[in-house]
Amino acid sequence: MKVINDIIEWLVQTGLVSVLAIFLLKQLKPVLDNKAEHASTEQSKALWTLLEQVADMAVTSLVSQDKSGREKFDEASMIVNDVMRKQGYRLDSQVIHTAVQSAYEKSDLTPTVNTKEDK
Repeated sequence: MKVINDIIEWLVQTGLVSVLAIFLLKQLKPVLDNKAEHASTEQSKALWTLLEQVADMAVTSLVSQDKSGREKFDEASMIVNDVMRKQGYRLDSQVIHTAVQSAYEKSDLTPTVNTKEDK
């Protein structure tokens, strides 16, 4: 036991432990930075997925209402903004408008136009 204690004390006194710790930190820093970047990317993907789902539901919920297209768009944008704020996300109005417009274009409300006529 005394031998192990002497070896540990020698490592501390010579500064070898400090050098080893600094070396390991320099080797681990890029790995930790990569992990943080990956987590940020995954969080952004999850946020966009949530935004798309909320926009789809908002657009679908306003289909049967007797309002103009602009009024429906504004109301859908307000719904999406309120839901995202309640979830703790503060989004730019342009991002919300883009999500609502995308949801409208993906929905069955947008007629499909065939550019080629059947012969």
